[in-house]
Amino acid sequence: MDLVFLGTPPFAVPTLEALIAAGHSVKAVYTQPDRPSGRGQELSQSAVKKAALAHDLPVLQPERVRLPEEIAKLAEFRVPVMVVVGYGQILPQTVIDLAPLGIINVHGSLLPKYRGAAPIQWAIANGESHTGVTTMRINAGMDTGDMLLKTEMEILPDDTSTTLAGRLSLLGAELLIETLKGLETGTIAPIPQDHSEATYAAILKKEDGRIDFSRTAAEIANRLRGFTPWPGAYTTFRGTQWKVLSARPAVDTVVGSAGEIRPIGKKVFLICGNDTLLEVIELQQDGRKRITAEAFLNGQRPVGGETFGGE
Repeated sequence: MDLVFLGTPPFAVPTLEALIAAGHSVKAVYTQPDRPSGRGQELSQSAVKKAALAHDLPVLQPERVRLPEEIAKLAEFRVPVMVVVGYGQILPQTVIDLAPLGIINVHGSLLPKYRGAAPIQWAIANGESHTGVTTMRINAGMDTGDMLLKTEMEILPDDTSTTLAGRLSLLGAELLIETLKGLETGTIAPIPQDHSEATYAAILKKEDGRIDFSRTAAEIANRLRGFTPWPGAYTTFRGTQWKVLSARPAVDTVVGSAGEIRPIGKKVFLICGNDTLLEVIELQQDGRKRITAEAFLNGQRPVGGETFGGE
């Protein structure tokens, strides 16, 4: 089938590769413009652009695809369907109307749950045991279009947003190929979403990574995993910022102040909400190397009653 692909992040690459492997004719790949990146602020290509160029596919990178001249260019491809995976720009109705079979989106959640920009991160952060992928027809709303197919995946206890996204991206690629087959043969019946069951996965902010020790240890550990690699989980100790890189909830409970440090042997435990304990495994002071909990005890020598999260 002739199609146009719109995508930007690594999550979108397996779907593009699957389309090519399945014999679909990708007439063009739309992706975000090259952006400055790293300390040198050199222009960096998106993951999708690199994959497209490796297959000698035409790449277009408009700053705003909704501009009339860009819509006119897109219309020239005259494709029956478009596929979008994490493109990064909202597609107006004038673009949606160009594809007779619709613009098919691969979304990293079991819609209508976790609509929005960060469904994988928030599913982990909220302690979900399962998530999945949904293919849907885009409409003018935010992930509100009719669902086509969906499939479920378990969230593993040690999953971060990076590891889970990697597995979901492969699952989504398979589901998209199955979806296109169903659209070609007319065997898929679109299902409207139940908007009353919708939840929203807002784009992450730096502040989301600040540890709130009034939460339980399990809640904090889930947020750490969901927000890895960004914004991570951070707090303060003796006036400097520290990142908690790895932690897990402990079985025991103890009475004390929120964020209070409780060394036990060579291990570091922090008191959290409901008197739960969080075992800190690795952490990092701002501007320093990552260290183990034992190294933190040896270097900082916390005294009784000291806390993380103070001013």
